[in-house]
Order: sequence, then C-alpha cells, then structure tokens
Amino acid sequence: MGKLGKKARKFAKKNLPSVLKQRRKNKIVFKKRPSKKDKNDGAVKVVKTAELSNGRNSDKEVTVTTSFDALFSEDDDTMVLYDSDSDGYLSEDPSCGDLVGNDDDVTLEDAEHKWALSVNNQKVYEELAAQKKLLDKLKKKDKKFVKFLESYNKGEISENQEMYSDEDDDHMELDVTTTTKYKVLTSSVISKWSKLVTEGHNEPALINLINAYRAACHFGPEETGPTIQDSETFCNVYTFMLSEADNIFRVLLKIPINCKKETLLELKNTSRWKKVQPMIKSYFRSTLFLLKQVTDSEILAFSITRLRASIVFFAAFPSLLNRLIQIIVPLWATGGGTLSVSSSLILQDVVSVCGSNHFDACFIKTYKAYISRCRNIETVDTKHIEFLRDSFINLCSLDLEKSSNKALVSIQQLTNILKHARQQENKEAIKKIYSWQYVQCIDIWVLFISANVNECDVQSLLYAMIQLINGVACLFPGPKYLPLRIRCVQWLNKLSSSCGVFIPVASLILDMVEYKVNKEGGKSRKRVKLASDLKLPKFWLKSQNFVEQCVNSAIELLVVHFFQWSYHISFPELAVIPLIRLKKFYERSTVESLKRVVKRLMDMVEQNVEFVQKKRDGVAFSPKDHESVDQFLQFEKDTLNTPFTQYYKSIIEKSASKTSTSPKEPEKVKRTKTQNAGGDADANIKGKKRRVVES
Repeated sequence: MGKLGKKARKFAKKNLPSVLKQRRKNKIVFKKRPSKKDKNDGAVKVVKTAELSNGRNSDKEVTVTTSFDALFSEDDDTMVLYDSDSDGYLSEDPSCGDLVGNDDDVTLEDAEHKWALSVNNQKVYEELAAQKKLLDKLKKKDKKFVKFLESYNKGEISENQEMYSDEDDDHMELDVTTTTKYKVLTSSVISKWSKLVTEGHNEPALINLINAYRAACHFGPEETGPTIQDSETFCNVYTFMLSEADNIFRVLLKIPINCKKETLLELKNTSRWKKVQPMIKSYFRSTLFLLKQVTDSEILAFSITRLRASIVFFAAFPSLLNRLIQIIVPLWATGGGTLSVSSSLILQDVVSVCGSNHFDACFIKTYKAYISRCRNIETVDTKHIEFLRDSFINLCSLDLEKSSNKALVSIQQLTNILKHARQQENKEAIKKIYSWQYVQCIDIWVLFISANVNECDVQSLLYAMIQLINGVACLFPGPKYLPLRIRCVQWLNKLSSSCGVFIPVASLILDMVEYKVNKEGGKSRKRVKLASDLKLPKFWLKSQNFVEQCVNSAIELLVVHFFQWSYHISFPELAVIPLIRLKKFYERSTVESLKRVVKRLMDMVEQNVEFVQKKRDGVAFSPKDHESVDQFLQFEKDTLNTPFTQYYKSIIEKSASKTSTSPKEPEKVKRTKTQNAGGDADANIKGKKRRVVES
C-alpha cells in the first residue's frame, strides 16, 4: 500500500484521533434490555458509560428524557374502553307509529319488557349464526347438498308468494309499524312526535325521536334502522333533540336546572331513573358518535354546547364521560374559533361539575395535545397556540394542588434536559433546548405561576423556574440565539412583576448590546420575526439590522425591568451598573440613531434616580421597617404621573405599533391560464357548499 497524499495525511491527523477518542468514550459495556412496560411508558433511559482506555472510571449515570409526551402516563382507570358505539334502538310502542293523538298516560313498562325480549332474541341470533357456520362447512364437503338446498329454497319462495298474496293490507301495515328496520321518517312525522313530546311529555313518542336521532347520527349505507327521507328531516331531528333533550330529561326526572352531581346519583335506585336512563344513554352515545363523524365546525360547536348543558348527567355514566374527554380534546387542539372555545368550556365543566376525579384525565390529554401541537409551530396560527395555552392554564387553576405537583414534575424534567445538554454538549442534546416544545413548556408554567401566585404556595416552583430560565439563557450566550434570550428575559420580568421578587436581569439584557459582529454589512431586505423564531440565520448576523434589533430589544426589556422598580426605595442602587455599561456602549458606538436612543434611556433613568433619591432623603424610617418601605411612594405609584412612567408607556406603544404594522413578505402567485379562471372560481364556490344528507 502506497503512502497517503498530503491532503489525506492532513485530514487523518486532524480528525482521526478525535473520532477514536469519541468512540472509546461512548462505547457501551452493558446495556439493560427494557421490559415491555418500560418500553411503552419509559420516559427515562439510563446509560452507563464504559471505562476509558486511559484507566479513568466513569460511573455517572446520564438521565435522558425521551419525549415530553411520555412524562405523564395515563392510569388504567382513565383509559377509555371502546365498546359498541350504541346500545341499539330502543323498543317503540306501535300505537305511536300511527301518529294518532293518544292523550292517555303511557308508561314504559311494556317498552322495558320488549327490551328484555330483544336481549333474548340476540341469544337466538347467536345460536342461528353457529348453525349457519356448520351448514357452510357442510356445503364445502358435499356439492350435491348445495344443489338440493338451492332447489328447495326456490320452491319455498314461490309457495310463500302464493300463500300471502291474498292477505289483507292491514296486516302488512302492522308489520311495517312494529319493526323499526324499514320505517321511513319524514319531516311531518318528526314534527308530530316533537309536538307530542313538548306538549304532553309523551314517552313513547320520545323513544321514537331518540331512535330517529340515532338513525340520523349513524346515517350511512350500513345503517339498518329507520331511514331518513331528506336533509330537512335530518335537520329537524338533529335540532330538536339537541335543543330540547336536556329539558325533557330534567322534567321526566323532576330535577332542577342547577342540579348537582350528588342529587343525580341519589336517583339511580328510583323507578324514574330506571325508565329514563336508557334514553339518556342512547342520546349521549348517538351524540358522541356524531362528534367523531362530522367535520363541519359549526355543527360540532353547537353539539358540544348542548352537551355542556347536560354535563351533570355524564356523572352517572363514567365510561361515556371518559369517551367524551377522549373526543373533545382533539377538537380543542386542532379546531379553531368557536369550536375550540366550546371544547375548552366543556372540559372545564367536566372537572368542576363531575368532580376532580376526572382532572387527571383532562390534564394529561390536554397537555399531550398541546405539546404535540407545538411540535411544528411554524405551521400553526400563533393566536390559536396562545388560546390553547391560556385555556390549559384555566383548566389547571381548577385544581391547584394537583396542578402544582404536576408542574413540579414537568419543571424537573426540563431541568434534567438542560443538565444533560450541558454534560453532553452535542447538537442533539442542545437542539432539544431551543425546540418549540421546550420553550412552550416553560411558557406554560411561567404563566401558571404568575396567575396563581396569590392562590397557593408556589415558592418552590418559582425558584426552580428562575434557575431553569437562567440556565437556558446562559447556555446560549451567542448572538445567533438572540430570540431565545429575549424570551428568557421576558419570562423573568413576568415572574418578577407578578410575584414581587427582584430578579437581576440587567446583565442578561446588556450582554445583547455588546454582541460583536465580525463583518458589518448593509441592511438586509429579508425580515426576521423574533417572536416566531428561536435562532437567527447567518445572513442576518452580518447586517446592520441585527445591531439595531439588539439595541432596540435591549432598551425595551430594560425599560420594563426599570419600570417594575421605578418606585422602589432601592432604585438608585439598582441602576448604577446598568448606567455604567450603557455609557460605555454610548461612547463606543458610531451609529447616531442608536446613540440617540441609548442617550434618552440614560437621561430618563438618571432623572428617576434623582427623584427617588430626593424622596428617600426626606423619610424618617429605618430600612428595617419593611411596612414603611413597602408604602414608599405609594401615592405616586397609584397616580402614575412620573416622567419615567410616561417614557415607559411611549416605548410600549411604539413596540406594539411596530409589531402590528410590520411589513409582510409578498406571496408568490403562480400564473394560470385565463381560460381556466372561470372554471376554477366555480369549482371553489361548489367546494364551499355544505354537504347535506340525501335519502
């Protein structure tokens, strides 16, 4: 083998030792094979590194969190057991099918008896199915037997036609009315049944309506129940049941509108409940099946809103309640507008009305749905993400004790990911930190702590969160991660203002002003949105826009930080170091526009220092008198008339106007032929038409 060339030797000398060293370092001596349970639920993997070749031992265990979704595992009792989507059709009274106004009081005893018969018939059908299997096996073995059966069936059918040809039509009509399989429902039939139910609370008519509602919800070629004639009939059944079912059930059970869960559970052993319970269960099952099939957001929102009125009845059906949560959470996460709002409200009602026992299921499912939604936040509307975040925090506020415990677990997971990234220092570990899922997890718990600081003890969460945010900010000190550092400072300012705790963020902010750019070029035409990015592209770092953005962002964050403590008695000491660093930047900078902005900030801070110093010299209390210190400048704080307050308002308004009037990049429009323009427009209009039910 010949000698290596000059370039090959140079490459091997540079890269080969580090590669071999890394292989020896990461070589695994023993790896425990996880069990099936750990493979499904395991959010933590422990890997023991091997003994290094130079004799050093590495006994440390590195904890690696696989995913955010696996942090909270669902209990077995909260999992939804999906059985059949419906119990089937309720037994109907034949007298109600003729639509004769029968005002006599009709009970459900006959219906319950027929319901028991239908259960017995099911057993008979199972026996017949078993016999059919035996006949099929016999057909495969003996072909002559098959020919005999075909000839026998033809002769029997002809005899039956001759036998029943001369019978009266009344008997045939009776057979049609007594079976719900071939009944055709029209709009007039639904209207008459609705009138009987609303005026006289006729229970047989209500059973017919519930069966018709089930047929409408399960509409399709495979449905074997009553047939919906047209779209008008479908709308009448759908609208009447969702609008009036809750009031009708409450009248039959004789319970008020504001009935509580305990009152309803006391009725479970009464005869009234035994009569109405099958109807409520069928109504709920049909509606839940409808929610899984319909895609129109307006229909879904209306159905969820009406189910919310009957949420107390779900307390008697735990399996249906778990299924409701399973169906509603995806609609809450993926929907928008009214659909997400109605889904959020019904989830909060599940916890507040049905008890905190269902809080864990709601919390885990909504948390996982939100985290998975944040995985690709570039393709999701930011306003929708903010709504999901706020509604999740409102849900957590319903049970602060459980939420605080789960928040602590989540913050510990985020801290472990940060420690692992510091130890490994590889791209994959660091990439988890500046991912949107990691950022949104911090955002959730910062807002949760800020919203509930006065309701419960969140000191442990507060200090753990402050350490975590400081660690994230210090892990990415370079200019490339400017958006992430800005978010960290905003989180710390939020915690400081809501909890009344001083957090030194001035050093983190002033580091952004002192970023050094090697090659300072002109202004870039492409704009970068810091609110929707976590790191900046390379071309942006070499432009004048980057320097301006750093200074403007630093000034906004400093103003917010100074305003929180502008009325505090220690403000003169707080502003000393920031003023020194701002003066150094002012003397070093050569851009007049930036120097002008920094100069104004320094003047306003010095003016407020003189104002507080003058007021502080006139007080007679000691610094140890905490009550007097807290009341210092309380009148000025209530009036908000100081010059620095006015300066703070102008900076915030200017920042808001920039974000609202920021120019958007022009969208690229593909040219199309003019002859297809009319056809495309017609196709779009036809595509927006709502799908109706055809008979």
